[in-house]
Amino acid sequence: MPTTRAQRPGASDKEAPAPRASRVVKSGGASSRTLPAPVIPQLIPVPASYRTLPGVLTLRNAAGMQFPRELSNAAALLGEYLQKEAGLKNGTGGDIVFLLDTNAVKKDEAYHLLITTRNATITVRDTAGAFHAVQTLRQLWKQRNGQVTFPACEISDYPRFAYRGMHLDVSRHFFSVDFVKGYIDSLARYKFNTFHWHLTDDQGWRIEIKKYPKLQSVAAWRDETMTGHKKELPHRFDGIKYGGYYTQDEVREIVAYASSRGITVIPEIEMPGHAQAALAAYPHLGCTGGPYKTAAFWGVFDDVFCAGKDSTFQFLEDVLEEVLPLFPSTYIHIGGDECPKTRWNACAACKARMEKEGLPDADALQSYFVRRIGKWLNAKGRKLIGWDEILEGGLAPGATVMSWRGTEGATQAAAQGHRVIMTPEDEYYFDHYISLYNDEPVAAGGYTPLQEVYNWEPPLPELIAGVQGQLWSEYLPTEKQALYMLYPRILAVAETGWSRADKKSWPGFLARLSNMDASLIPDEVVMHAEAGKPGSIRVSLESTGAIQYRLGNGPVQLYQGPFTVKSSTILEAWRKERGPDRKLRRELLVQLATGAKVMLQQPPNTKYNAGAQTLVNGISGTHRYNDGQWLGFSARDLEVVIDLGAKRTIRKVGANILNYHWQRMWEPTDLQFFISTDGVNYTPVASTDRFPVYGINAIRLEVRAAEARFVKVTARNKGKIPQGEYGAGGNSMLLVDELIIE
Repeated sequence: MPTTRAQRPGASDKEAPAPRASRVVKSGGASSRTLPAPVIPQLIPVPASYRTLPGVLTLRNAAGMQFPRELSNAAALLGEYLQKEAGLKNGTGGDIVFLLDTNAVKKDEAYHLLITTRNATITVRDTAGAFHAVQTLRQLWKQRNGQVTFPACEISDYPRFAYRGMHLDVSRHFFSVDFVKGYIDSLARYKFNTFHWHLTDDQGWRIEIKKYPKLQSVAAWRDETMTGHKKELPHRFDGIKYGGYYTQDEVREIVAYASSRGITVIPEIEMPGHAQAALAAYPHLGCTGGPYKTAAFWGVFDDVFCAGKDSTFQFLEDVLEEVLPLFPSTYIHIGGDECPKTRWNACAACKARMEKEGLPDADALQSYFVRRIGKWLNAKGRKLIGWDEILEGGLAPGATVMSWRGTEGATQAAAQGHRVIMTPEDEYYFDHYISLYNDEPVAAGGYTPLQEVYNWEPPLPELIAGVQGQLWSEYLPTEKQALYMLYPRILAVAETGWSRADKKSWPGFLARLSNMDASLIPDEVVMHAEAGKPGSIRVSLESTGAIQYRLGNGPVQLYQGPFTVKSSTILEAWRKERGPDRKLRRELLVQLATGAKVMLQQPPNTKYNAGAQTLVNGISGTHRYNDGQWLGFSARDLEVVIDLGAKRTIRKVGANILNYHWQRMWEPTDLQFFISTDGVNYTPVASTDRFPVYGINAIRLEVRAAEARFVKVTARNKGKIPQGEYGAGGNSMLLVDELIIE
């Protein structure tokens, strides 16, 4: 695993420190450039308005503050930071002045900060604005020889979105109270206002509920934990009992700590799915009655809370009765995602419930479940949040939807008048790989580099409440790894949530990252490749500094610009200043199909929709499936014709097929190859219906030597996902990449 500049959060009064950055610049910009000189100091997120003034404000030994009673908490927090981080004592006078003025500051959470050589004046309309101004001061100051200096400047600032959140999953892996506090400090520093605390799931129940002690003694523990990735078969386990939970006193401590920094904590208690840990403790709450075990494997499970039993709702209401006093937040998250209907469809109690309530199917039963809990929460003066699956079957007014599966859920929820928070999986799930380097520690899957996070802009910005990043912890066994996956991507989310779109700039963001901490700058080398003339690949490289590379066993070269490769080889490339200990390594495939004309009968119709020529660009797709190389087909087959331009002798054909059932990616029913000399009459030459690898199936089939100009490749889509599999009943996806003709 790559080293990090920080191992874990410090003491409970310090934020989680930032480890070394994720490693990528995905597109745009020069291949090797000098970062532009920052106009704004190391402020993240970038403020709405910043003006430099002459001179600096210097505080020596002590800092005196003046503030109205309403802003005493923000002033106390600033005093704590100045004392513990800068070594200044509490002084007298008006070195820093807080003013509450609703006429001067018109927007919620906004602040005006004026720093002169005499003092700093913070003007706000609410407490939240004062907290944000404190964090701006904290980012601005510099410490040296027992004194603190601030650059003289004037800042007017306010948030773009009202909701700016970060999520932390503590169910799959448990994190200490100190780590959670450090996480909260990081959120405060970068002007988030919400901490979404994912407390329960199949793999562990993490909050004490006094009425149900088995949630602590049984549900909080699993017998062992899967090692490696869930795509690996057979699955491997460590055989070590694992678990833990937060006592109610610890929860109160964390919530109070967050409040003292202007952060609202929203708990998530999963229902009706992701319930296996709770069922292990109280099996009567499931449809079958068990027995159940707290899950040791990552995934989605058929055993969920029984929607037909009143005892299920009594249990959940009892749990929430203890949860609500711990969390003063208006909103309570109930999950609501990934709830298979397998057990409900076979359950007599669930069928009776559907008949009694006039529900047509199990989707409507889920809607009933969510509505019932939502109504209960409303009666307690609270509101419900859930993932976008809570839209299925209809949703009661007043609920908030977190849209994670793309923009469709957001559009649907907004049209129905629901509050929407964008939490997109492709861009804001930080359990995805941060680079395409082979030495990255195991992650959930996918590829989400820093620049992709930063450049993403939410759809319907005028209709959504805000944005949130997610840190799922299946593959985060240590606090060190959690921080590695979090930083610096959290900073990109912070800027999108707070700063206006016209204020965002990737070069400017990199400049401020560099000014803040040079180790946060991405150092990944990214390769862009496309087929040039038939039988060749045009390669370009990109990074934030000078690049060195090598082809095969050839000499090390300094990258000067795009180059052409005319035979298969291995490319290795790395940042010159870092050296080859951490490098990109990709195979370049040059064969008869490379650069040939490709004609698809139907285009890809999923988010995996790079152009048809991607199939013959000489670059194979990786296990990090959203790397821009795969073509995905849903409810349609693959049929593609490759025109080699002239008759060629063909001895081998092939294709790469991605088989990841846990991502709804299924092998085809069959894969067939046909050849033709005229593009009209085709002869079958090879086929297979075997795709044995759970991952990338590199199909290579020998054929009897034959002359052909055209090669047709077909693959029949698997169709509906079978029962018992993830996404059962939905359409499977057929993912294909490099087509091989030799």
